[in-house]
Amino acid sequence: MKLYDAAAVLRSKNSGPFEITVDVLFADPDVYNKIKQSGLINKQLVSRLYNIAEEQIMHIVFFDQALGFKITFSRKVSSGTFLDRDVYGAQQHAPLMELEVNL
Repeated sequence: MKLYDAAAVLRSKNSGPFEITVDVLFADPDVYNKIKQSGLINKQLVSRLYNIAEEQIMHIVFFDQALGFKITFSRKVSSGTFLDRDVYGAQQHAPLMELEVNL
């Protein structure tokens, strides 16, 4: 199953002009807990999917109350500057969409 199919919400947005935050929320507590406990979501994976150094990843945080996790990483260029192709950071969740999750 793809992460896109497992998640109720999969979105990204700016976290200030220099960072992107990706939010992934689940409707089913069992699905959330399986993904959390699998260890699949980690800096090595995010680094590979986004082609960034692990040092650029600020946070990977699981929120049990919201049945979701948040990933925050540095933008390659700041929002709204030359070469920025996504001013709002709204298209940056795409690399996670096709991630295979074994449930």
